[in-house]
Amino acid sequence: MGLASHQNMAVAASLAVLVIAAPIALKTYQDERTRSPDWPAPKPTAVAAVPAQLGKQPSEEKKQERLTPAAKLDSKPFPDNADFQEKTEAQPSVQSLDGRGDKLGSASSAANLALDGLLAKPAAVPPPPPPSHLAAPSPAPAGLPNGIAGFDAGKAARDELSNLPARQLKFGQSNLGMPNSLASVEPPEASKARPSDEERDVFNAPDVNPVKQAATEPVSTFSIDVDTASYSFMRRALNSGHLPPKEAVRVEELINYFPYSYPAPESADPPFKPTVTVMPSPWKPTDKLVHIAIKGYDLKRAERPRANLVFLMDVSGSMGPEDRLPLVKNALRLLVDQLQPDDTVGIVTYASGSGIALEPTKISDKQKIFAAIDKLEAGGSTNGAGGIADAYRLAEAGFDKSAVNRIILATDGDFNVGITDRDQLTSYIERKRNSGVFLSVLGVGQGNHNDALMQSLAQNGNGTAAYVDTLNEARKVLVDEASSSLFTIAKDVKAQIEWNPARVAEYRLVGYETRALKREDFNNDQVDAGDIGSGHAVTAIYEVTPVGAPRLVDDLRYAKATAETAAASPSPAAATSSGGRSDTAELGYLKLRYKKPNETTSQLISLPITDELSKPTITDVPQDVRFSVAVAAFGDIVRGAPYVNGYTYDDVIALAQSARGDDPYGYRAEFINLVRLAKSARP
Repeated sequence: MGLASHQNMAVAASLAVLVIAAPIALKTYQDERTRSPDWPAPKPTAVAAVPAQLGKQPSEEKKQERLTPAAKLDSKPFPDNADFQEKTEAQPSVQSLDGRGDKLGSASSAANLALDGLLAKPAAVPPPPPPSHLAAPSPAPAGLPNGIAGFDAGKAARDELSNLPARQLKFGQSNLGMPNSLASVEPPEASKARPSDEERDVFNAPDVNPVKQAATEPVSTFSIDVDTASYSFMRRALNSGHLPPKEAVRVEELINYFPYSYPAPESADPPFKPTVTVMPSPWKPTDKLVHIAIKGYDLKRAERPRANLVFLMDVSGSMGPEDRLPLVKNALRLLVDQLQPDDTVGIVTYASGSGIALEPTKISDKQKIFAAIDKLEAGGSTNGAGGIADAYRLAEAGFDKSAVNRIILATDGDFNVGITDRDQLTSYIERKRNSGVFLSVLGVGQGNHNDALMQSLAQNGNGTAAYVDTLNEARKVLVDEASSSLFTIAKDVKAQIEWNPARVAEYRLVGYETRALKREDFNNDQVDAGDIGSGHAVTAIYEVTPVGAPRLVDDLRYAKATAETAAASPSPAAATSSGGRSDTAELGYLKLRYKKPNETTSQLISLPITDELSKPTITDVPQDVRFSVAVAAFGDIVRGAPYVNGYTYDDVIALAQSARGDDPYGYRAEFINLVRLAKSARP
């Protein structure tokens, strides 16, 4: 076959490959323009490539220039991708279709690369270069106090890559060995399959507490909970016109959101006082409600210890919207204004990496703190674990045994880089709390809010979890309730009630599903529990069915015969070991355990629940008690609990209106309005 024939075949092959590759290249170009409205207009010389003259070999320098993948955004390879770097450097030369080398110039080389991909030869295809619209790497911003530790010169560009549309990969993993920021890019149509914002929030979903029989399970044990995040999230959902997800409703957090004027102790020893009220249930008059109110001692300003605080700020790309980082910055300014001149504040930030934005600084230098807050900007992925570790290091470096040493984490909870496993994170925080540094959480945002992780971190960090959806809520948490949020008066507070089977047939605890403890945990000082802050009010409500009233659970067929046999031949040893009380004047017996903030041994408070604590009607109980019952009923209705027996939103409104009382901040009026919104809210 002559030379002309060979040349004609080569030209035909080149044209065929171009026909296949050109639409692919055009589609890729259009997709990239769609992802970035700022994509620059291409230069005329880059619109099309002209094949080289047939028979001429391109220079080795030019060929290498075409085949070297542009996989680096700066002079360093991507971290944690050494394997990728080795693979790209070891790729063989690309040959033409007839196996005799690149004879068709630059256009045919590009076409061959595309066709190789179609023929399932991914090892020979270099990854695409990063979009040319990305900003060049920039040095660390000037002007931050003491600089930012751990700044990566290539981070800014990689952060911008991470903001491109990306399919969901498993946390911490990349795809096909490529760098995370490049491997996760997906075509625009894939985003149509993503769930709605509400569906991407993450909550724990425990079952509603069941009804239990006092004869077989007389003891109920749980940890105190003073968190309020569930109420704020519910409010945001209702104000948006829809009901919150059922798993987002924690009834105890709805109840404990409100301030109550329960009877308080006169001194800090003991640090809180329990009060019990018994009343008929408004939704099932044959049942009774046992209302347990706990009021913490309110520290006077002169009694408050110094505060050593570290703000741990999520500044990743997901924190960009106004209801996230900008809201948190305003919230922290409010808190700084409430602190004393001798208190200290440090700031640690995290996104793709983490660093110190402000070394511990006294509040007396308030303008320096405000300047550091003002410079915080969002961008990048979310290495929350790295930020937590840096925050603990900073807090421990300035640790003061006589002060309150606390980290305040502000985030939407979207950890997607570094340690992302919840069990690993909570295990780390469990170990750190023993150092005397506690962790509280301010959750923000909607759509990727990881409430389950935030609750776990706060519970294991001996702190509280709040959800901030407005600046008014930030003021409530960080200004109006700053004392209770920052200054712990009792830690590891546990409650245990033993019900008297002679008086109580059945019972259920309203809420506290995520705070349940084993019976033996109550006396075990190694088991963690919730904390109570200065002036905190905590409420727990039991619904009990008296003996002789209609019950939900039938008697066992053979239980009576077994009980009669045991009664006929009682064991003296068994009677002695059981304690032997059969006092029918008591419904049950309440016990509370707690530790003082700097102690490791618990102390006990106990109180019998007698008929003297009972009120004949619900209108005879204090307004605070009635209002908390209305909130409990609302929570059970919203989450679909099967125990409210037809109690309606209108019934809740009527009860709450009767107990509105003194409402200086309008919280109770707002609640009544939310109940009205729930009546017409979509599921």
